[in-house]
Amino acid sequence: MDDDPDAYRDPVPPTLKTRSLLLVLALAAVAGATGLSLPHGKQQIAGTAARALVPSVAATIRPPVLKAAPAPAGLPVIDYAGVPRGFPADPQPQSTATITDGLHATSPRVLYDGPGGTPLAYLPPFINGAPVTVPIVDRRAGWVAVLLPSANRRIGWLTDAGWTGRTLRDQLVVRLRGHELTWWRDGQRRASWTVATGSPQTPTPLGRTFVLGRAATSGSVYAGLDVLALGSVPEDRGTLPASLRGAHTGIHSWYSTRAFGASVSNGCIRVPRAGQQTLLDHLTPGTVLTVLG
Repeated sequence: MDDDPDAYRDPVPPTLKTRSLLLVLALAAVAGATGLSLPHGKQQIAGTAARALVPSVAATIRPPVLKAAPAPAGLPVIDYAGVPRGFPADPQPQSTATITDGLHATSPRVLYDGPGGTPLAYLPPFINGAPVTVPIVDRRAGWVAVLLPSANRRIGWLTDAGWTGRTLRDQLVVRLRGHELTWWRDGQRRASWTVATGSPQTPTPLGRTFVLGRAATSGSVYAGLDVLALGSVPEDRGTLPASLRGAHTGIHSWYSTRAFGASVSNGCIRVPRAGQQTLLDHLTPGTVLTVLG
């Protein structure tokens, strides 16, 4: 446990049959070019094989792009505090598949509950002054789905316009049972650290989230380093001190090495100082973090 848990807080090869077929196709091509005719049986086989090489019309038809309903007046804007209800659950919350694409909205963009669905909120370009990059986790014709900030295991859909793409090179995976944080870059494991995670009363939220931004810290308990604020929020705000109920979970350093390898935090991930400095030096907003049990 921490020295004083009440005093220190967490922020935020082809076969014979194939050869025969190739011979028939070759004969058919020669016959067509020279005016010769093949025996009826051979013509039938060649015609069947040739038709098989032609892609079906249905296979080339693209699905229609579902139209986006206009945003109603008074549609809320996602902020640091939270998001409105109605957004669908992340269909793959425990996925550790590499996500390499993100987006930054160039202006407030309407988020929907599905392609062509109901508009629920605006995704802002900035939250608390920090530029927001959200990971793209699904695509449909004319639409993309992104992980939402200020919510746990929720996605929103927006049209394929009005935003700038971002390349995501990094990925983080936390395994709660082993108290291990692993950093991957370009699909290659770069480093791992033994960390502290949330207590049973204030657990680290499971599932996929992402780095929302970084913020300065105050006090020596954070070893003098910034915190990486995450898109996830406390699972049960009521279990936290009043001053922390509006906060996000985060990744930050910690002054005491005794915390590492234990479940003692208010939901944040506490990392050794050298590890935190490495993450701060390399990670960009939108980096996906998956927390596994």
